[in-house]
Amino acid sequence: MPPLLELINVAKHFKVKNGMLGLQAGTVRAVDGVSLTVNRGETLGLVGESGCGKSTLAKCIMGLERITAGEVVFGGKALNAWDEKKLRRRMQMVFQDPYSSLNPRQKIGSIIRESLDIHAIGTKKERREKVIELLRLVGLRKEFGERYPHEFSGGQRQRVAVARTLALDPDLIVCDEPVSALDVSVQAQVLGLLKDLQKRFDLTYVFISHDLSVVSHISDNVAVMYLGRIMEIGPSQTLFAAPKHPYTKALLSAVLPPDPARQPERIALTGDLPSPMNPPSGCPFHPRCPEAFDKCRRGRPQLMEVGGGVKTACWLYGAE
Repeated sequence: MPPLLELINVAKHFKVKNGMLGLQAGTVRAVDGVSLTVNRGETLGLVGESGCGKSTLAKCIMGLERITAGEVVFGGKALNAWDEKKLRRRMQMVFQDPYSSLNPRQKIGSIIRESLDIHAIGTKKERREKVIELLRLVGLRKEFGERYPHEFSGGQRQRVAVARTLALDPDLIVCDEPVSALDVSVQAQVLGLLKDLQKRFDLTYVFISHDLSVVSHISDNVAVMYLGRIMEIGPSQTLFAAPKHPYTKALLSAVLPPDPARQPERIALTGDLPSPMNPPSGCPFHPRCPEAFDKCRRGRPQLMEVGGGVKTACWLYGAE
C-alpha cells in the first residue's frame, strides 16, 4: 500500500526585502529539501529546536504555504492536483494555541459545526447531532456547545479544537505543538485522547513538538529537523534508544530521566542556531557539532541507512 503522505525534496524559501525600494536582501531557507513518508494509521513525530522549520513544513503539508521546490503527495496524488474543497475534507490541523485558534465570538457548537455547514454535510438536525457526538468523543458534555471559548480551560479548548478537526472525518491530522501550551497533567489527558481517537478512526498524525518525551510517547516514527533539513529519521523506540546523529544525541541528553539516579551525560551545544538566511557550508550542524571534522565543512551529507530502519545525515557514518 502506498504511503498516505509523501514529501519529495520539499523546500520553502522566503524572500527578505529591505529598504524603501523593496530590494531583496536575502532568502530565508525555512525548509530546505525535506523528504519523508507517512503511512496510513501511523504517527510521525517531528522534533527540533525553535526556528528549525517545523511549523513551516506543517503549513506546506497542509497547502497553506506554496512550496518553492519539490512535491507533496497526498493519497497518491500531488497536492496541487487536488480540488481544494475535497482536500480540506481529508486533512485537518490542530494548532498550538487553544486560545487564539478558536473564534471568541462564536459558541463552541457553532465552531465545531462550521465546517459541516461549509461543506453542506447532512441536514441541520444531523449537524446538531454530529456536534453533540463530537463533544462526547472528546470528553465534553453536550451543553458545552452553548458556551463561548473564554468559559473553558486550555485543555478543554484544545479538546474543542480536536473535535473540530474530526467533524469532516479526515484521514490526516497535522498537530502543530498541540500540548505545549497546556499543564503537564492536561498534556497527558490530551495525548491519551489523541491516541484513543487514532485507534478508533484509523487516523494518521504528523505530530510536531519540541518536547522529546511527548514525541516518544505518541510517535511510531520520528524525524529530527535542524535548520530546515532532516538530520535523522527512524522508528521511535530505535532512534531514542540508540541515536546516531550528534544533534539527536544532544537533544536527548537534555531530557530529564524518570530515575534521578540515572542522569545521562549532558551534551552542551556551543553557539546559537545559524541563520536560515546564511546557512553554513557542508553539514548545517557542523559549527555546533562536538564531533565535526574537515569533511563536515566541505560536503552536505544525505540521509543514509545506519541500521534498524534509522537513517541519518552525518559523515560519521559515510566518511571515506
